[in-house]
Amino acid sequence: MMTDTPAYRYAIYFAPLPDTLWWQAGSAWLGRCAANQALVPQPVIAGVSDAQLLALTAAPRRYGWHATLKAPFTLRNGVNVQTLRQALQSLAQEMVAFDLPPLHASCLDDFLALVPQGNCDALHAVAQACVTGLHPLAAPLSPAELQRRRKSNLSSGQDALLVRWGYPYVMEYFRFHCSLTGSLQGVKAQQVQALQDGAQAWFGALPRCRFDSLALFAEPTAGADMVLVEHVRLRA
Repeated sequence: MMTDTPAYRYAIYFAPLPDTLWWQAGSAWLGRCAANQALVPQPVIAGVSDAQLLALTAAPRRYGWHATLKAPFTLRNGVNVQTLRQALQSLAQEMVAFDLPPLHASCLDDFLALVPQGNCDALHAVAQACVTGLHPLAAPLSPAELQRRRKSNLSSGQDALLVRWGYPYVMEYFRFHCSLTGSLQGVKAQQVQALQDGAQAWFGALPRCRFDSLALFAEPTAGADMVLVEHVRLRA
């Protein structure tokens, strides 16, 4: 997808290139490819029904296979998508591609995600650069959005980051992760374990994942599924 038509919101994600095994495996797990917006058959997970897997992956499926670097934001008045793309290209040229640490399926809060095992300094540096470098292009949060975010029982530090950067889980609160499910509250422990085991088996056989681009995603209209706009390559 490449269009200059303004979208409701944009986001900067890490997402593997669409022709890679990592993109294909992640899109299949979620049941949707954000590159071509097609539904994809999900894997069979022992101990979890197809219907349950479909339901439990609904929340991340809407956003597409990714790890958040700069959370969805609205462009500031006077800023267009071309300006955003140029800023993203400039940012990418300051970064060098690297291999991600091994990713493992783990529980974060009340959901399942792939998280890195090992040194994450490079990931934190990239995320911080995206947050600070692109912040001047983002519109301030509306009072309604600010109130909605504050319902998540934020700490004082997270609330300060929300006000400063428009998102509470940045800087020291950033955790690189690729969401595998939505909330698992109320799901039986053995089924959570089956999901975790199934995810580890599904992704564990893949080669090391390469972080070699920044992905621009768009939410075309409020509440619509996020779609991949383009990848901007980092320096080799």
